[in-house]
Amino acid sequence: MADISTLTPGTWTVDASHSTIGFVVRHLVVAKTRGRFGTFEGTITIAENPLDSKVTASVDTASVNTNDEGRDNHLRTGDFFEAETHPKITFASTSIVPDGGDYKLNGDLTIKGVTKPVTFDLEFEGVVTDPWGNTKAGFTAETEVNRKDWGLDYNAVLEAGGVLIGEKVKLTLEIEALKA
Repeated sequence: MADISTLTPGTWTVDASHSTIGFVVRHLVVAKTRGRFGTFEGTITIAENPLDSKVTASVDTASVNTNDEGRDNHLRTGDFFEAETHPKITFASTSIVPDGGDYKLNGDLTIKGVTKPVTFDLEFEGVVTDPWGNTKAGFTAETEVNRKDWGLDYNAVLEAGGVLIGEKVKLTLEIEALKA
């Protein structure tokens, strides 16, 4: 666990080429399907007191990728993200609180025009200077949400019992941020 006081105040931007926003959901009750979003952006505004810092982010819903073109196209429809009408998923933090040696990142997550509070388990990985003199910071954040809370209700009942798609979705963010 890195010392959060090593984060210098100012604006940090998410380096999308070195970051991942992924998800995992149960499929057919017995397996898990993984996916990620390819296009996203975010800003971390570090305050003098790092616990007063703010995070904002947005994800392009059309950039969903589960390594199955048919499934990805279905996820873009009204059954799920309705990407044409709701092109962005957004997050805005409301607080950061210590949690043992890590943190809880609380905020508002908006999907399909529905905003709900979420809490991410946040790990600060540290600060480093890259070979080109850029200051970078690393973060890992995870949470589990119920997709139905945002109107992502599509499902099918299986003949043998259970449902095609689980309601719980684990979100995992591996973030590398660049100090402006």
